[in-house]
Amino acid sequence: MIKKIFTALLVATLLLSGCGDDSSHEHDTSSIAQASPVPKNIPSFTTKTITGMTVTQEIFATKKITIVNIWGTFCPPCIGEMPELGELARSLPAEAQIVGLVCDASENSMQIQRAQEITRQAGVDFINIVPDEQLMNFMERVEAVPTTIFVNSKGEVVGKAIIGANVEGYKDELKKLLNE
Repeated sequence: MIKKIFTALLVATLLLSGCGDDSSHEHDTSSIAQASPVPKNIPSFTTKTITGMTVTQEIFATKKITIVNIWGTFCPPCIGEMPELGELARSLPAEAQIVGLVCDASENSMQIQRAQEITRQAGVDFINIVPDEQLMNFMERVEAVPTTIFVNSKGEVVGKAIIGANVEGYKDELKKLLNE
């Protein structure tokens, strides 16, 4: 239990230190794209969404590419891009989806309620996951939020990670990955 709390605090501290760094690039399509800051495979997990629905890594199996937006309820650029992400989710082709990963939420935390408020106000209806211990470990190398990664149907991280709010960049990377 102490390890879990320590890991959550460490991840939150790292993410808080980087959150505001990219806010000036909110709509800049030249935002940093780089090799993924996370491991190459999504671990097996069983967790809940912010609405209480149980979800596993099988969420990725139904689509060719899943855009995974790692965000925090404390992060202005993350919150600022939510309306655009909601619009993007509604316009995606059938073989793609968006899943949010709320990095600062944990089971029964106040951040779940905050994430619900943020997504409701932004008109977001895509799934947002509360990370379990496996997903917290997966996110350990993420240094700033939002960080957006792309996951194929096998649960493998593919393409380039995009650090910072950059919906146009997400669209470009998705288009490239869908055409491969």
